[in-house]
Amino acid sequence: MINSLKSSVQLIHLHPILWIFIVVSFLTGSFTELAIIFSIVFLHELGHYIAASSFRWRISSIVLWAFGGVMKTDEHGTRPIREEVIVILAGPFVQVLIYGLLYVVSYFGVIPDYYFGLIFYYNTIILLFNLLPIWPLDGGKLVFLVLTAFLTFKKAYYATIIGSLAICAIIILVQLFLFPFTLSSFLIWLFLIHENWKEWKYRFYVFIRFLLKRYEGGHFVRAIKPIYASPHDNFLDVLARFQREKKHTIYIEYPDRERISIEDNECLDFYFNERPYRKTIGEAFTGY
Repeated sequence: MINSLKSSVQLIHLHPILWIFIVVSFLTGSFTELAIIFSIVFLHELGHYIAASSFRWRISSIVLWAFGGVMKTDEHGTRPIREEVIVILAGPFVQVLIYGLLYVVSYFGVIPDYYFGLIFYYNTIILLFNLLPIWPLDGGKLVFLVLTAFLTFKKAYYATIIGSLAICAIIILVQLFLFPFTLSSFLIWLFLIHENWKEWKYRFYVFIRFLLKRYEGGHFVRAIKPIYASPHDNFLDVLARFQREKKHTIYIEYPDRERISIEDNECLDFYFNERPYRKTIGEAFTGY
């Protein structure tokens, strides 16, 4: 139990931007507010961690920063959507519990009205902030899951990151031209842009990790969807049509012969073992 607690603590890291907020809070006399915010963020991320651990997710770290945090895991995009929804909602659920706890202690007069107001205010702000449709906030992750129900994994992921960058840019412009400038708010949006830009730089590796997990057998199937391809289609472009929780049969349609069918696991096996990076799907399987 003690070793488990130690390993959990070792996973927690403070983002450099949080140290800036700590210094600013000391200089402005707002350390109490920062302590409340940090506590709420910590409990929020603890909710994610407990839910993910219950599903035996591989968690690499938990990074805490002002108004939010990020639980980094190798399971992103590789687990059943139902599991991911539960893990995502576990954070906001903890904040709902905080509301309940607040009213209980307030009823018994345990907490002064001043601190009740502060905790209630920041709990609400953090809850609403994390539900914004921006990656890697909870709202952005939910948007990604919704998109994967209609689009391929690759398109859903790319659309989520591009949309998040666009929303952050619009919010910064609105703040600069329509509202008084605040350094804390500017740093938060800058941080989110930085996180999404990093995700965009490594988007191909995220896609390959999705394919590799399917190849290793870590794929939950909910439906069957055929993929129709020309023999001249690039091999990787065909793999880019794969969707989460769907079993694919790839039909290669020839203009002068009968089409052939290949199962998705055959394609993945060929890709990771033969490395046909510059081959078409026709060249890979029929030499066409």
